[in-house]
Amino acid sequence: MKGYSTEADARIVIDELLRQAGWDPADKSQVRTEVLVRSASAGVAEPAAQYAAKSDYSSIAADGMADYVLTDRRGRPLAVVEAKRTAVEPYAAKQQALPYAKGIGAPFVFLTNGELIYFWDYGNDDARIVNSFFSRRDLERLVEMRETRKPLATIEIPEYYLRQGENRLVRPYQQEAMQALDHAVELGKRRFLIELPTGTGKTDLICLYLKRLIQSGRAERVLFLVDREQLAKQAIEAIQDILNQHSSYWLRSGMVRQEQQITVCLLQTMISRYSEFTSGYFDVVIADESHRSIYGAWQTALTHFDALHIGLTATPSAFIERNTFQFYQCRNDQPDFSFPILRAFQEDYLCPYKFAEGITQMIAKGAEVDEETYDPSEFERKWTNEDTNRKMMQEFDRLAWANYKELSPGQKIGPGKAIVFAITKHHAARLAHYLNELHPEHKGQYAEVITSDVVNADDLIRKFKREDYPQVAVSVGMLDTGFDCREVLHLVMCRRVRSPILYQQMRGRGTRIAPHIKKQKFVIYDFFGNHEYFDDSDTDIFTGAGDGHAPTGERKPPKSSDRIIELGLEDEWLHAVTYVEVGPGGERVDKRDYVTNWEVAIQSAVKDDPIIKKVRQGILLTEEEEKILSARLNQPEMYFNEDNLRRAYRRPGGNLIDFIQAALGNLKIKPREEELTENFQAWLVAKSLTPQQAQYLSLLKNRGIARGRIELDDLFQPPLSILNAAEMGVELFGEAGLKDIIKDMNDSIFLAKSL
Repeated sequence: MKGYSTEADARIVIDELLRQAGWDPADKSQVRTEVLVRSASAGVAEPAAQYAAKSDYSSIAADGMADYVLTDRRGRPLAVVEAKRTAVEPYAAKQQALPYAKGIGAPFVFLTNGELIYFWDYGNDDARIVNSFFSRRDLERLVEMRETRKPLATIEIPEYYLRQGENRLVRPYQQEAMQALDHAVELGKRRFLIELPTGTGKTDLICLYLKRLIQSGRAERVLFLVDREQLAKQAIEAIQDILNQHSSYWLRSGMVRQEQQITVCLLQTMISRYSEFTSGYFDVVIADESHRSIYGAWQTALTHFDALHIGLTATPSAFIERNTFQFYQCRNDQPDFSFPILRAFQEDYLCPYKFAEGITQMIAKGAEVDEETYDPSEFERKWTNEDTNRKMMQEFDRLAWANYKELSPGQKIGPGKAIVFAITKHHAARLAHYLNELHPEHKGQYAEVITSDVVNADDLIRKFKREDYPQVAVSVGMLDTGFDCREVLHLVMCRRVRSPILYQQMRGRGTRIAPHIKKQKFVIYDFFGNHEYFDDSDTDIFTGAGDGHAPTGERKPPKSSDRIIELGLEDEWLHAVTYVEVGPGGERVDKRDYVTNWEVAIQSAVKDDPIIKKVRQGILLTEEEEKILSARLNQPEMYFNEDNLRRAYRRPGGNLIDFIQAALGNLKIKPREEELTENFQAWLVAKSLTPQQAQYLSLLKNRGIARGRIELDDLFQPPLSILNAAEMGVELFGEAGLKDIIKDMNDSIFLAKSL
């Protein structure tokens, strides 16, 4: 909108913004312009009883002209739009627009200068910035819901609910969480953060609460955002079980949008699809594992929607970034509701654990165990070989068979369900092979590798959860978070973990209770000394309050959360490692070769493949077409799937359709340096900086691109020290201001690597 200095100029842009939200400014049955509004006391041309607001503004004189009036399908006013020139802050026009809205009985107001849009439900809230105008259906829905809304206190919290065919008790802490949400909603809070440990039923709780919001008339359309496929599958399964009276679907990349009540979607998909929705399309937005969602690029997928926002996380408060608390409007950096993991163990809502004793430790004394960035394949080669891999599986198998009846007296088939966490896909294949060698009677079905490259991964996961075999699932990155199997009795750590969040998530795979097999405890077989690093034991549970290496038992303060390598996303590997592991055996393929092979395959297939032709033409796919395409591409020998393509392109936020368009030359995937430079430029424009300050920060930006982030110490090291960067920075910003601006650059620009 730069350069649009008059109100008439602004209206050209506003007309286009209205079109994007489904309005036709030329259609007077939808949008009326320059509407004369008489004072409220003089009478109103159109009836407005159904739009009566909570407050009484009838005494306000309202002679004037409303720039735009948006109407419903029966021609009744829905919203007044007050247009201002770019230089005017639209919020300042509130008192001008309010009499107009009241005078014609419109319940809503939009204030805009073409750059900023404010939405004002003046009878209930103050005006707030939104990303787009609302559609006619959005506004009609808000009116309908307000007319039928019931107090949440009149909706009874159930004692039981049906889940997977069994009657489950609504636990006291789940009731407490719903009561806390009720209280916050009734007070007018619009964003909420809930912290519940892995295994305590976050997804079930939120489904039960969504049912309350729908029953009370506060929600009709819901968006459930997750950042990995396993969480999406878990969410859609729970929604279609608990909320089976309400339509729902999983919006996948490239798929046609459906008009269902509940939409489940990956953040990676929504980041490229959010512009298809108006800001008022959803009434509630759920962000699962929300601490991972509040980052630069991802945040757009959340902030676009003017809705009730509910964030779910299993991460302890100490490791939740401050900007997550700020987004969810949490006071004193505390969630709106928290259920500590220690209380969950004490009250028997989580199953306790113990560590297998006397097992071989793979990490030798004196090794650089604190090193956070390493090539996983090199690490595998250095610390494991055929002998150690075989020995680890023999020790685990022997102990598991010896102890499983003690762990779970009701477990009929030995040794009970187990998850093995491997270092690489190649490593996973070797470990599964050795386990199957130990049990030849099961003809290779005792242990199965489950990774993104296994063509029938979903079928294997279903078999692992519901059938007797496989007894053991061996995986890399796929089962460490968002995977729910209550019967797991054994967790086998055959890899090193240095993220306290990831460690607790992996440990959480075994904490779910399973009364039907009389599960008493589960065992962690930690061959890499991870629990010692985190100072974790069955008598002194690690809860995120320390970062390990405390031989005296004394807890240390946690590391700064922005130093943590995030949950299983393996950010450092994504950019530093030059190869992709493909296939169940984990064959290493150079990333450049993988991308070349992908481009050749897609360019060849587009001639004959009708689905890829549709993608090239920009036509959205049906759900069935999307599934067929994904399955067809994820075939031996190249295993083209989103997981491998993200690694090859070094694009953690990419989706399958993006990569197909890139291969066809329709989508340019920028090099990381170019992307960061653009991010920096956008960040700089948003700041009020002097030319000298901007020039100085451009200097720091190059260091950030080279190193991945900027440290204060960098100012005292060559090449920045040669330029006297530290002293210059203090002169330009002040000492505290310099620290703040560097932190802002890291959070807003360079932490995009953690997406």
